[in-house]
Amino acid sequence: QLQLAESGGGLVHPGGSLRLSCAASGFTVALYRIGWFRQAPGKEREGVSCISTGGTRTTYADSVKGRFTISRDTAKNTVYLQMNSLKPEDTAVYYCARCQILNGLVRSSTDYWGNGTLVTVSS
Repeated sequence: QLQLAESGGGLVHPGGSLRLSCAASGFTVALYRIGWFRQAPGKEREGVSCISTGGTRTTYADSVKGRFTISRDTAKNTVYLQMNSLKPEDTAVYYCARCQILNGLVRSSTDYWGNGTLVTVSS
């Protein structure tokens, strides 16, 4: 059974940092593009970042470039999202899922979504 479990969210002050984790089971992350997505209250879900199957190519939404870094640990079968210099507009539920790049944008390539992890950036 394919599963993705997100964790690491929480409340952080503006300018702070968080690291999100996406633990996969039932499949090997190294064989798929895995990315991070987020959905803020009242908004559509948007693609944040995507890492290639080889782990060497990464894509980011313009809104997070230079602040967020996606990485993975194949031994732990886990994908991470390091988020620095957080802003209130980064507040959202963050999800990991299989991803693809369409016209330079991060898009999902699956109908499976985990429960997500809530990130709240507030003073």
